[in-house]
Amino acid sequence: MEARHLRYALAVAEHQHFGRAAAALGIAQPPLSRQIADLEREVGERLFDRTPGGVFPTAAGAAFLTPARRALCEMSAATVEAGRAARGETGRLRLGFISSALLQFLPSVLPPFRRDHPDVRLELREMSTARSAAALISGELDLAIGRGAPRGPGAEGLVSVTVGRDHLVTVVGTGHPYAGRKTVGRAQLSRQHLIVAPVDDEPATYAGLRTFLGDDASALDTATEARDLHTIIGLAACGVGAGLGPSCMRAVARPGTWFCDVTPRTPLPDLVLSYRGDERSPVLAAFLAETRRRSTVGARPGRTKRSGRKGPGASDSA
Repeated sequence: MEARHLRYALAVAEHQHFGRAAAALGIAQPPLSRQIADLEREVGERLFDRTPGGVFPTAAGAAFLTPARRALCEMSAATVEAGRAARGETGRLRLGFISSALLQFLPSVLPPFRRDHPDVRLELREMSTARSAAALISGELDLAIGRGAPRGPGAEGLVSVTVGRDHLVTVVGTGHPYAGRKTVGRAQLSRQHLIVAPVDDEPATYAGLRTFLGDDASALDTATEARDLHTIIGLAACGVGAGLGPSCMRAVARPGTWFCDVTPRTPLPDLVLSYRGDERSPVLAAFLAETRRRSTVGARPGRTKRSGRKGPGASDSA
């Protein structure tokens, strides 16, 4: 039994005449009559009474037509849903991100993506760079946004794209001696109690801080660790010390704090979007397309590199 048999039976029931039903279906009457007869043999019951006044469903026919109509509607809906899924209009996207991605990149991409794909289920998880990279490699995430391209076992199968660039700044409370300054130097910072992201969470950023401090990197050994940019800023406001983080922190400045640029100017690892190179999810493709349209950085999805190999459009930061 095929969908066309159901359509033929419904057309005959609607027009109560083989000739009119055949015309509506765009086929000749004899083939339609044969198809209905074949359907009745398969069902094992007579579905229509053929009378001089017309063709009418029998009791068995009436019982057959109700689920037949429902089945055709479901088949049509299934076709529509399959098309929507293939276009990335439905499905699920699991995204892990660091908090700084919420300051510039995600606000430019998520609103238009949600507007154009309202039936996509977004699973958003704030995670450290290290945790999101591990979750991406293990298949728990579809996308990860962190500082620097993922490295280590399994990272060779990932594609990484730079979606943001930043440099190091320090934040202090307004009662701190550095408040009011435009810049603060390496030697000055090395004498302060520092507030930084944990090394296990942000290894690339932490490595950059050690390089920046050079011979004074031992200042990191006694630093206060804070997992969130808001926490770094809040602790600085409380007078705990000098917070170090990306310049995008200025976007969430709070009363009682002051931001200084760090000299020498120190770039941080790029903000990088990563995904599995063998992933064929239409929803992922739709999100990457939105990223292409919204990207303000030279590196854009479509000009990518495998993690661990240099190539156009991806971060060289580690």
